[in-house]
Amino acid sequence: MYVFDNNSLRVLCESYYPARFPSLWEKFNTLISDGRATSVREVLREIEKWSPGRRLVQWAKDHKEFFPPPSPEELEFVGQIFAVKHFQGLIRKKKILEGQPVADPFVMARARIRRGVVVTQEQLKENAPQIPNVCHHFGIDYVDLEGFMEREGWEF
Repeated sequence: MYVFDNNSLRVLCESYYPARFPSLWEKFNTLISDGRATSVREVLREIEKWSPGRRLVQWAKDHKEFFPPPSPEELEFVGQIFAVKHFQGLIRKKKILEGQPVADPFVMARARIRRGVVVTQEQLKENAPQIPNVCHHFGIDYVDLEGFMEREGWEF
């Protein structure tokens, strides 16, 4: 199972236009319907908040089942992430004060609990409270969008 972060979905929807890459979207939709590709509700909230009028917003509205709410086990793992003081930086104070959505811990929790792979465009940076660092700490597999396509053996 692949669990998609907002940034990878944005690249996918804004760069690989469905009318120009129909075979890619056919394969992606098959992964979704087979339950092998998913995201989380908080990613949908980020998309709705920060991507007004974009292709991604419409795609997300048409695929709400792709963005399920967290399970109790996933919520428990989010707590484990934030138990590591350094990873509390995943939520910046400004986001807390403004009530903005924060999807990263939920993406990682879903991948961990469901034994999936996080798909994110973030890169591993030393001492950074980012997805790759948290994944590395907890032994969660992650790839970028190209790595996802490579794992699936996609060539177009």
